[in-house]
Amino acid sequence: MKDLFYAIQDLFVNVFFAPFDALKLLELYNWWGANLISFVFIIIGLVAFTYWMIQLKKYNDTDEEDKSISSHSYL
Repeated sequence: MKDLFYAIQDLFVNVFFAPFDALKLLELYNWWGANLISFVFIIIGLVAFTYWMIQLKKYNDTDEEDKSISSHSYL
């Protein structure tokens, strides 16, 4: 059982967090490069957030959702 937990630890430390370690080493040699990668991810997140909000607005404007207050009698 102990080996299972060590395997999970090894998986996370050596596989899943490897890109973060690479980014940490890149920052030691090239600060601009590390920040460029961070800003690219921020821009991708902002674009995805904007797209999602536009889709939610389109759905909200069609009035398909039943917004009547009848789910609880005490309301």
